[in-house]
Amino acid sequence: MSNHTTPVDQEIPSRPAPVRTMAYQKPWQSYEDQLQTLIGRGLEVTDRQRAIDYLERIGYYRLSGYWHPFRQRQEGRPIDLFQPGTTFQDAVDLYVFDKRLRLIILDALERMEVALRVSLSHTLGRISPFAHLDPAVLHESFAATLDRQTCLPLQHRWLAKQAKLICASKEEFVRHNRAKYGWPLPVWIACEVWEFGLLSQLFAGLREAEQDEIAQRYGVGNGRILATWLRSLNYLRNVCAHHCRLWNRNIIDQPRLPQAKEMPWVIHFEHDAHARARCFLLLQITRHILQHINPASSWPSRMKALLQAFPARPEAGVTMRAMGAPDDWEQQWQDTH
Repeated sequence: MSNHTTPVDQEIPSRPAPVRTMAYQKPWQSYEDQLQTLIGRGLEVTDRQRAIDYLERIGYYRLSGYWHPFRQRQEGRPIDLFQPGTTFQDAVDLYVFDKRLRLIILDALERMEVALRVSLSHTLGRISPFAHLDPAVLHESFAATLDRQTCLPLQHRWLAKQAKLICASKEEFVRHNRAKYGWPLPVWIACEVWEFGLLSQLFAGLREAEQDEIAQRYGVGNGRILATWLRSLNYLRNVCAHHCRLWNRNIIDQPRLPQAKEMPWVIHFEHDAHARARCFLLLQITRHILQHINPASSWPSRMKALLQAFPARPEAGVTMRAMGAPDDWEQQWQDTH
């Protein structure tokens, strides 16, 4: 019986709850008033004008996600007072680290996206120039499973997204092929407009033989595992592309892991639910794939240098552990192959 990972969820979503409206009580505040509110809650500010500059450029509510860990707690719940000794700069340092983390991740994901386009188009193109359009050469569940939002087959949703990207493309190669050969575009041309999400969805819709063939190029023995990796990496890409807080984010859609005998670095995550739900696992996955795309890449060492500069504040719980990293993460990173 197949254990293919194409999502199976044919339930029609329930009607959304009615929107409840209420009078909004919080007043508008100037940047000076915002800063004074923070000072009144115990946040130390050594350079008032610099702090106001940050509020003007980054915004109170974006920064609030980075000073949240420094709030005091009562009965396990945060209150509107900061832990003694917390400074405005503590939140800024964490924000800057998180920004750098997202940027270096996007660099890696770009490389993966390009490599996956080649792998998918080359593998499918060998079968047929239009294999990506033919349900007969894709996994049967890709055409049979209904998307829970549209109630249409997953492949139909995928085709609609691809058509939208092709029609919106301004690339010369799309215009040229349309003018000379018409529609549809062969897979090795169409793939150049695919986004990471479209790549991950199509990979999940491949037959298991093609999944395994591609997965082995990236050092993964099981294509179904790689399918969950790509889905999680697409989530990671969206977080980074939309400039969302990442360092301690809870990863709900967690990837499957191979056995430790195949990849020793997974041992840390096997029995640690917290670690599986944090971004360090996705960093390890990214490193693993990149090592097979380009073993000479400097990305692992650049990421390690950034992680070593993490602005830890253990007394506030701001540690690498909050990212899901083990205490010996540097050794584990070094030993990942």
